[in-house]
Amino acid sequence: MNLKEQAFVWGLGRRKTSVARVRIYPTDNGKIIVNGKDYLEYFPRKTLQIIVEEPLITAGVFGKVEVRAKIIGGGISSQAGALSHGIARALFSLNPELKMLLKSKGLLTRDSRMKERRKYGLQKARKAPQYSKR
Repeated sequence: MNLKEQAFVWGLGRRKTSVARVRIYPTDNGKIIVNGKDYLEYFPRKTLQIIVEEPLITAGVFGKVEVRAKIIGGGISSQAGALSHGIARALFSLNPELKMLLKSKGLLTRDSRMKERRKYGLQKARKAPQYSKR
């Protein structure tokens, strides 16, 4: 399947409670738009920008395709992880030959770590009230 034959390719990425719906367009402008903003503006930290760019650089299409994403839920760090996962899945659906390359970098694997739930009798998931001997 070639990207020129269709309008866009989409992928769904998740991390913690964030969900990213990603579309990749065949235009050569190389923009990455997240919730209507440029990704450099949306993710101000350089580490988050690197996380977002990694699947595009790995596939060798950074600057050659336009990425548009809608992200809901979670914090800024989990949103960057969800976007990276969504981009990787969209690139895989575009070109299945990229599977081994993306998988070797761990970009196709969903990060399953979630916040642990609070238990009754405790203040947080594991934090107990201070012990009083008397």
